[in-house]
Amino acid sequence: MSNFVWCHGPNCHTNHTQDRIRGVKGSKVLRTRKVKQHQGYQLGTSFYNWFCSNGCYNDFANTHVERIVAIAPRTKALETPIDVVKEQATDYFGRPYVNTKIVTVDNNGG
Repeated sequence: MSNFVWCHGPNCHTNHTQDRIRGVKGSKVLRTRKVKQHQGYQLGTSFYNWFCSNGCYNDFANTHVERIVAIAPRTKALETPIDVVKEQATDYFGRPYVNTKIVTVDNNGG
């Protein structure tokens, strides 16, 4: 199996960069980049395994956003239980101020 795949960016082959130029004089083309397949912790599921750049990833996502969202549509909002904690503190010059912290609450008893 090859350690490379072709970039999935729909416009990758149109970007004017030196590393995309292929062919001989008179029949040159711009070619899609190859992307190295990474292994290891979470690299196997990284978008860097399928796209040569953030630009190509964004082009793909913008082109296919409706089909991507259709895979797992969100029908209601997600919520995280929190507590808002106000703490008295002093700045560098000794002046008091209130520091507001958001603390995640574990409602599962753990």
